[in-house]
Formats: sequence, structure tokens, C-alpha cells
Amino acid sequence: MNVNGKAYRTIWTDEADRLLVINQHLLPHRFETAELPAFESVCAAIRDMLVRGAGLIGATAGYGMWLAAREAPTASNDAFDAFFSAAAATLKETRPTASNLAWAVERQLAAVAHGGSPEEKRRIARRTAQVIADEDAEACRRIGTHGKTLLERVAARKHGDPVNILTHCNAGWLAFVDYGSALSPVYAAHDAGIPVHVWVDETRPRNQGAGLTAWELSRHGVPHTLIADNAGGHLMQHGMVDIVITGADRVTRQGDAANKIGTYLKALAAHDNGIPFYVALPSSTFDFSLNDGMREIPIEERGAQEVRIMTGKATDGRVLDVQICPDETPARNWAFDVTPHRLITGLISERGVCPATEAGIVALYPEAENRA
Repeated sequence: MNVNGKAYRTIWTDEADRLLVINQHLLPHRFETAELPAFESVCAAIRDMLVRGAGLIGATAGYGMWLAAREAPTASNDAFDAFFSAAAATLKETRPTASNLAWAVERQLAAVAHGGSPEEKRRIARRTAQVIADEDAEACRRIGTHGKTLLERVAARKHGDPVNILTHCNAGWLAFVDYGSALSPVYAAHDAGIPVHVWVDETRPRNQGAGLTAWELSRHGVPHTLIADNAGGHLMQHGMVDIVITGADRVTRQGDAANKIGTYLKALAAHDNGIPFYVALPSSTFDFSLNDGMREIPIEERGAQEVRIMTGKATDGRVLDVQICPDETPARNWAFDVTPHRLITGLISERGVCPATEAGIVALYPEAENRA
């Protein structure tokens, strides 16, 4: 996507083979890039959410394994493999919920195992990292194409009035390598001249809707309005939402979807008001080994300070951290919840749109039957 007239991905390598990312800690108030020079810096970037979002976590993990390959000993294949396997285990522990991370790590392990020497293994890791990133961008572009057809149908019923889309958290290009998942259909529709308007949940506690989704949409010129997290149900009751589209961090073989905390409440409100609720995701977000999302998807609990402290820009332009509760008040911070498939109208992936059922998923992904 474009920032100030220049095309960016969220992660890339430059002519010196340095690994660079957009520093998402500084958005929306400053746009800066950051270098990830070593394997440990990749782990820290994922753990501390310098980079975040399902697809971008996966792509960053792919590049992280390449950096691990650069740092691995070259005295023998055994020494290299031991180091590389240990790095894989460390990287998997940084964020437990998003399936893209483990998927990318396992893909690197399988690819590098074919190398006949440490030098060849490094070359394979570099090539595989680039392929993972390229595939993520292409999958998200295709999600936009498939999702645009849904918005076109809604637009045909509105006779020129904007299609009102509600989304939660950030599932745009900042959460992937490019295009995004939930926002990719929005961008595709907007670019095709379909009038759209996005209701942007602030998405506490890290305000990724207010800080990231709103920033993306404003840069692309998409009409949008920021709302409090708890306003969505009210808007649905009053006919102000036509469709809900969110992203996901892990989706089971029967269609249960883990996404940013608060997504379940949006699905309940949409179900009660007869509003279609879609989840957009690339193939790498499916976890076909899981059946019951409520019981089997691990839910990350992050630090309490993310709930107790908020970051914002003061009237004098300074960006400040402020505490919003009494000193002695503790907090809990579950990062995700699970929306059961019965509340999901459909899944939008790069292969098309399908019902959020095991039969619907298998129709698009026959390989799911073999990976249960």
C-alpha cells in the first residue's frame, strides 16, 4: 500500500539484505521503519507487538528463521540443525494464539531439511522467507477480490447509499504483508467506485482500531468513523450496519474463529439483528488439526499494563502514556476470544467464500480432511 506516495509492504529486505519493518508502536502519530538485525530482535518484535497481525506475524517468523539460519554454526549439518530447531522452538513461544506463526516456522523447518550443507540450508531459508511473504500478499489480494462481490451485492440493494461495514481491531495491510484480510474487500470495493463507509471499533486495550485501522483507511481515502467498542450493537439495532467483516488469528476445521478480544460480542449482536458476519483469512490461518475452538485454541493473556496504561497525543503534540485506573487496581488482559462457527455467516479466503462449517471448509480445502 502507499504511504505519502511511496509503496510499502509491512516487512521487506533492502539492497543490503537488511530486514526492515514498519514500527507499529509509533502509529498513528509517527511513521517510521525499524531494522530487525538478528534472530532475537525478531522474537522481541513479535512478542512486544512492534509487528502484529496474523499474516505479518507469520511472515516475520519466516524471516526470523532465515536470520536464525544466518546465525547458526556451519561446522556440520548436525550443529546447524540443532541450532535451527532450538530457534524454532523459541520463536513459537513468542505468541501462542495465531496459527500463522507456527505454520511459518514449520514450513521453514521442512524446507531447510532438504539442504545438503549449512550454506545451502541458509539459501533455502532466505528463499522460503520471501515466498511466505509473497504468498501472504497475493492471498490477501485475492481475499479482496472475493470479498468485493459480497459488498457489491449489498451495494446493489442500497441504490447509491454507502455500504456500512463494521470491523474490529486491525485486519488491514498493517496486519499482513500487504492488502490485509478484513479490509482487503473494502479497499477493492472503494477502488472500484463502490461507495463504502467503515465503522472502526477503537479496540481496547491497545486501540488498534483507532490507531492502525483508522490510519490505514485515512491514508487510502476510505470514508470511516471511529466508534467506542461498545457502540456496535446500538448501530446494528438502528440499521446503521450492513455487514461485519473481521480478521482471525486461528480458525478451526469446523469454522470457529479466534480474533481480538471483543469479536465474540460483535458476532452476538450481528446474529441478534440479522446482520451478516464474515471472517476473512488466508489459508495459513486455518488450523485443521483443531475441531472445537472454545476448548482447543490457546488464548494468550498479555501484561496488565496494556489495560492500565493508554498512549495518546497531547494538545502540544507530545505522545504520552497515562494511567487510567487507581494505583492499587489490578487488571487482566486476555488478547483474544473465540467466535463459534454458528455465529459466522461465512469465511472469505483466497480460494473463495464458504460457510463456516466443516463441510464448507472441506469443499474449498479438501486437504483439511487429511490433516484432522
